[in-house]
Amino acid sequence: MSIYFIFIQISRYKFDYNANSLDKTGLFCYIKIVMDIAKKIRTLRKESGLTLKALSLSSGVALATLSRIETGKMMGTVESHKAIATALGQTLSQLYSNLENKESSFEYQNLENRTDLFLHNDKASYHMLTSNILSKKMMPVMLKLSPGGRTSLEQPSFATEKFLYVLKGKVEVMIEKTRHVLKKSETLYFNAGLSHYLKNSCRDEALVICVITPPAL
Repeated sequence: MSIYFIFIQISRYKFDYNANSLDKTGLFCYIKIVMDIAKKIRTLRKESGLTLKALSLSSGVALATLSRIETGKMMGTVESHKAIATALGQTLSQLYSNLENKESSFEYQNLENRTDLFLHNDKASYHMLTSNILSKKMMPVMLKLSPGGRTSLEQPSFATEKFLYVLKGKVEVMIEKTRHVLKKSETLYFNAGLSHYLKNSCRDEALVICVITPPAL
């Protein structure tokens, strides 16, 4: 099977999905999220009595971009979603809420269903521990850091909080100019709006559970 890539630009980072790690269900879920966001923005805009041009002016999102988001031709970025939500009198969490028709109040995920993967680089990867992240208020992921691995420098342009729990190994967490060293079973909770990255300086693989709210990558 030939490898194909779908790049989901959620913030300034990208999900790199390929045919070996993303099944058809994952692809359909992505398409559904795009269409659900488009429908919700269009509905909220009409309920507010705004034209596309008026919403473009009040949100600062280019008219062509806004039109493509509303018609489901593009996902848009978290920054554009936040600007649109604010112009419509909504928070980002409110915009993302109820994007999926929930049939259950819980979600179980086994190892076989854990296919969504976000690659920082060849030595650092996030494994999503739940699905349909844009419809949730928090995003649990498992970070795998190979020896010498380091995540990309992260600094979302909106308020985000992050909780870390080290399952295996030892990691360094740099938050702006402050360095924290976490060993197995140790935790750290911090304002993820500050520039930060995680690094594994040891010779063994490190595993870290990260919980991010609201969802951001």
